[in-house]
Amino acid sequence: MLNNLKTFKVCNTVEQLNFLFYGLVGAGKSSTINTIRSIFEGRLYVNCLAAAGSTTSQTLSFGSYRLEDEEGSFPFAFYDIMGAEADAKAGVNTQDIISALKGHIKEGYKFSSNGPVSESDLYYNRYPTLSDQMHCLVNVIAADKISIMDNTFLNKWKTIRETACSMGILQVVFMTTVDCACELTKENLQNIYKSKKVQEKITQCSNLTGIPMNLIFPVVNYNKETNMNTDINCLMLEALKNTVLWANDYVKTCSNNQNLHQDSNE
Repeated sequence: MLNNLKTFKVCNTVEQLNFLFYGLVGAGKSSTINTIRSIFEGRLYVNCLAAAGSTTSQTLSFGSYRLEDEEGSFPFAFYDIMGAEADAKAGVNTQDIISALKGHIKEGYKFSSNGPVSESDLYYNRYPTLSDQMHCLVNVIAADKISIMDNTFLNKWKTIRETACSMGILQVVFMTTVDCACELTKENLQNIYKSKKVQEKITQCSNLTGIPMNLIFPVVNYNKETNMNTDINCLMLEALKNTVLWANDYVKTCSNNQNLHQDSNE
């Protein structure tokens, strides 16, 4: 799977596929990006600040992380953002997420819970192209926290999901910490698809969010490990492989629609 991703060719309309990671503070957004980078580089990688156990976000500005190895870089960009919080006035502003999805926010923009980016802001992109916007919304949810997700957060999420749906952007869930939610899985990650508890968590997540079960991927991030782990890699690569394919499908659809629109105007 890794070799297939490393040789993947994106739709020639864009140079790279853009993935926006969204979730509660401490859900594992930054750790997920670190894990993906570790797999591609073949070593444990820690650069994207993670907020494990924290109640405040470690990500304060809008930025992307690219994948590379000794042979070069790959056409995927992972955008990490300030974490959401249950408090309606705390965490990343919902309108900022919507602006990021549409490609209106430039890298380097500093998030503020006081208000969203304004059109007069230096980091506001007034005329985004398909290359600027996000091609997939990756919702990161901790399996052991699903049952205690607050309605305030769920309402924020609903607003963002409705925007993504209206744009036709694919939405997936990377469900982290499944090893903490199930002892059987903690003992052996290969038991993950045999685990009734994990399946219950996937069902619960789908019922709560409205995202189909086949778009919810149980994953485990590198956290306590000091060496690479094949089982962790396989879970993440399975999730990433499908997500990349679907994001590329979205770009193809947008490109075809643009071409049809141009043809009709000629």
